[in-house]
Amino acid sequence: MAPRRKTTKPRARAVLATAPSLTDKAYRRLEEMIVTLELAPGEVVSETALSRKLGIGRTPIREALQRLAREKLIVVLPRRGIMVSEVNVRSQLRLLEVRREVERLLARTAARRANEQVRQRFREIADGMEDAARKNDDVTFMRLDREFNLLELEGAQNEFAAGAMALMHGLSRRFWYIHYKQVADMPLAARQHADIARAIAAGDEKRAAAAVDALMDYIEAFTRATVDAGT
Repeated sequence: MAPRRKTTKPRARAVLATAPSLTDKAYRRLEEMIVTLELAPGEVVSETALSRKLGIGRTPIREALQRLAREKLIVVLPRRGIMVSEVNVRSQLRLLEVRREVERLLARTAARRANEQVRQRFREIADGMEDAARKNDDVTFMRLDREFNLLELEGAQNEFAAGAMALMHGLSRRFWYIHYKQVADMPLAARQHADIARAIAAGDEKRAAAAVDALMDYIEAFTRATVDAGT
């Protein structure tokens, strides 16, 4: 008798295991709604309303909200509901103090540890960022910025730095989204991201760290400018 052929069930299970969970889907959608101001700062929401709006059960919604609360994008108000956190310039400046150090570490480490596939994608992101800068294309810039952040975490291979950075990405993107049209130089920010991406792709730790400092200097100046703009 011929030996039985192996089934593909284990592989299928592995594929299913890597598929996004309902909690992940709820988190990504809610984070996007907050960052893009579909859920505005100070707005009070409920698990029931969000579950109905997204077509996702209350348990995944609740778990996603717990994660967003850890990232300070929402505030849980006992007996009152769930409020989208307010935007505070002083808090944003304190966040930048930490973000500068973590971003520098991530860039240096990614330059050292990233595999060739990740380095190639950084080169492509750099090309895309430079093209967005030439065209003043803010939509493409924001899309590439999110991918840049995730790729940097993948390249650095440091779960502790990744955990710290995850707590800051949403707040940083929301602050940018609120204010960039009034006081930001989007083409400059895109070119600075491209500088970091190319340094990581080249494996140049020193240049990657210096490029991060240049970007953080600009972002700090941008953040302070929002006060002068009366926002």
